[in-house]
Amino acid sequence: MTRSRPAAAILGGTADDIEAAFYEALQQGDIELLMSCWAQDEDIVCVHPGSPRLLGGGAIRAAFESMFSHGVVRATPVQVHRVAALGSAVHSVVEQLQVMLPDGLHQAVVMATNVYHKTPEGWRMVAHHASPGAALDAQALNIARPVLH
Repeated sequence: MTRSRPAAAILGGTADDIEAAFYEALQQGDIELLMSCWAQDEDIVCVHPGSPRLLGGGAIRAAFESMFSHGVVRATPVQVHRVAALGSAVHSVVEQLQVMLPDGLHQAVVMATNVYHKTPEGWRMVAHHASPGAALDAQALNIARPVLH
Protein backbone atom coordinates (compact mmCIF):
# COMPACT_ATOMS: atom_id res chain seq x y z
CA MET A 1 0.00 0.00 0.00
CA THR A 2 1.42 3.39 -0.94
CA ARG A 3 0.81 6.44 1.15
CA SER A 4 0.54 9.85 -0.39
CA ARG A 5 3.40 12.10 0.57
CA PRO A 6 3.05 15.80 1.22
CA ALA A 7 4.12 17.45 -2.04
CA ALA A 8 6.23 19.91 -0.05
CA ALA A 9 8.70 17.24 1.03
CA ILE A 10 9.18 16.09 -2.54
CA LEU A 11 8.84 19.29 -4.56
CA GLY A 12 10.19 21.95 -2.25
CA GLY A 13 7.60 24.09 -0.56
CA THR A 14 8.51 26.49 2.22
CA ALA A 15 10.62 25.91 5.32
CA ASP A 16 7.31 25.68 7.23
CA ASP A 17 6.09 22.96 4.83
CA ILE A 18 9.26 20.95 5.31
CA GLU A 19 8.99 21.32 9.07
CA ALA A 20 5.38 20.09 9.00
CA ALA A 21 6.45 17.09 6.89
CA PHE A 22 9.32 16.37 9.34
CA TYR A 23 6.98 16.25 12.35
CA GLU A 24 4.44 14.21 10.37
CA ALA A 25 7.18 11.71 9.53
CA LEU A 26 8.13 11.43 13.21
CA GLN A 27 4.53 10.75 14.20
CA GLN A 28 4.07 8.15 11.45
CA GLY A 29 7.48 6.53 11.82
CA ASP A 30 8.02 7.17 8.09
CA ILE A 31 11.77 7.12 7.41
CA GLU A 32 11.40 7.91 3.69
CA LEU A 33 9.30 11.01 4.33
CA LEU A 34 11.63 12.06 7.14
CA MET A 35 14.75 11.74 4.99
CA SER A 36 13.08 13.61 2.10
CA CYS A 37 12.97 16.64 4.42
CA TRP A 38 16.77 16.70 4.71
CA ALA A 39 19.18 18.28 2.23
CA GLN A 40 21.16 15.84 0.07
CA ASP A 41 24.44 17.01 1.54
CA GLU A 42 26.96 15.23 3.74
CA ASP A 43 27.34 18.37 5.88
CA ILE A 44 23.88 17.97 7.45
CA VAL A 45 23.87 17.52 11.23
CA CYS A 46 21.51 16.16 13.88
CA VAL A 47 21.79 16.11 17.67
CA HIS A 48 19.24 14.28 19.81
CA PRO A 49 19.01 14.97 23.57
CA GLY A 50 21.87 13.25 25.36
CA SER A 51 23.28 11.78 22.12
CA PRO A 52 26.39 12.43 20.09
CA ARG A 53 26.39 14.66 17.01
CA LEU A 54 25.38 12.83 13.83
CA LEU A 55 26.99 14.00 10.59
CA GLY A 56 25.66 13.12 7.15
CA GLY A 57 22.55 11.44 5.81
CA GLY A 58 23.68 7.88 6.55
CA ALA A 59 24.23 8.49 10.25
CA ILE A 60 21.02 10.50 10.58
CA ARG A 61 18.98 7.85 8.79
CA ALA A 62 20.42 5.06 10.97
CA ALA A 63 19.59 6.97 14.16
CA PHE A 64 15.98 7.60 13.12
CA GLU A 65 15.55 4.00 11.90
CA SER A 66 16.72 2.82 15.32
CA MET A 67 14.33 5.24 17.01
CA PHE A 68 11.41 4.08 14.83
CA SER A 69 12.18 0.42 15.59
CA HIS A 70 10.81 1.17 19.09
CA GLY A 71 7.69 2.89 17.71
CA VAL A 72 6.70 6.30 16.50
CA VAL A 73 7.76 9.54 18.15
CA ARG A 74 4.91 11.83 19.14
CA ALA A 75 6.68 15.17 18.86
CA THR A 76 4.24 18.05 18.68
CA PRO A 77 5.58 21.54 18.04
CA VAL A 78 3.73 23.82 20.45
CA GLN A 79 5.66 27.02 19.90
CA VAL A 80 7.80 28.06 16.95
CA HIS A 81 9.91 31.20 16.68
CA ARG A 82 11.06 31.83 13.10
CA VAL A 83 14.01 33.80 11.76
CA ALA A 84 14.10 33.88 7.96
CA ALA A 85 16.48 35.22 5.33
CA LEU A 86 16.62 34.83 1.56
CA GLY A 87 18.27 31.42 1.54
CA SER A 88 17.99 30.18 5.11
CA ALA A 89 15.52 29.86 7.94
CA VAL A 90 16.05 29.03 11.61
CA HIS A 91 13.15 27.76 13.72
CA SER A 92 13.37 27.58 17.50
CA VAL A 93 10.76 24.99 18.43
CA VAL A 94 9.32 23.87 21.73
CA GLU A 95 8.26 20.25 21.32
CA GLN A 96 5.96 18.23 23.53
CA LEU A 97 7.33 14.72 23.24
CA GLN A 98 5.70 11.37 24.01
CA VAL A 99 7.65 8.15 23.54
CA MET A 100 6.60 4.62 24.46
CA LEU A 101 9.49 2.77 26.10
CA PRO A 102 9.53 -0.73 27.61
CA ASP A 103 8.65 0.73 31.01
CA GLY A 104 5.73 2.79 29.68
CA LEU A 105 4.89 6.17 28.21
CA HIS A 106 7.43 8.95 28.76
CA GLN A 107 6.65 12.64 28.25
CA ALA A 108 9.03 15.55 28.01
CA VAL A 109 9.44 19.07 26.78
CA VAL A 110 12.25 19.39 24.23
CA MET A 111 13.79 22.56 22.87
CA ALA A 112 14.83 22.12 19.24
CA THR A 113 16.51 24.29 16.65
CA ASN A 114 15.74 23.40 13.04
CA VAL A 115 17.80 25.04 10.30
CA TYR A 116 16.67 25.09 6.67
CA HIS A 117 18.46 26.13 3.48
CA LYS A 118 16.97 26.79 0.09
CA THR A 119 18.51 24.16 -2.17
CA PRO A 120 18.01 23.34 -5.86
CA GLU A 121 15.28 20.90 -4.66
CA GLY A 122 13.61 23.60 -2.58
CA TRP A 123 13.76 24.20 1.16
CA ARG A 124 15.45 21.40 3.08
CA MET A 125 16.55 20.78 6.66
CA VAL A 126 20.31 21.01 7.21
CA ALA A 127 20.39 20.84 11.03
CA HIS A 128 18.18 19.58 13.86
CA HIS A 129 19.50 20.10 17.39
CA ALA A 130 17.28 19.04 20.29
CA SER A 131 17.92 19.50 24.00
CA PRO A 132 15.90 18.64 27.10
CA GLY A 133 13.65 21.52 28.10
CA ALA A 134 12.35 22.76 31.40
CA ALA A 135 8.80 21.50 31.91
CA LEU A 136 7.94 24.69 33.75
CA ASP A 137 9.20 27.03 31.02
CA ALA A 138 6.59 29.81 30.98
CA GLN A 139 7.02 30.48 27.26
CA ALA A 140 6.76 26.79 26.38
CA LEU A 141 3.53 26.50 28.27
CA ASN A 142 2.20 29.80 26.86
CA ILE A 143 1.77 31.28 30.32
CA ALA A 144 1.52 35.06 30.36
CA ARG A 145 4.61 36.68 31.81
CA PRO A 146 4.33 39.87 33.83
CA VAL A 147 5.09 43.09 31.96
CA LEU A 148 7.44 45.50 33.66
CA HIS A 149 7.09 49.18 32.85
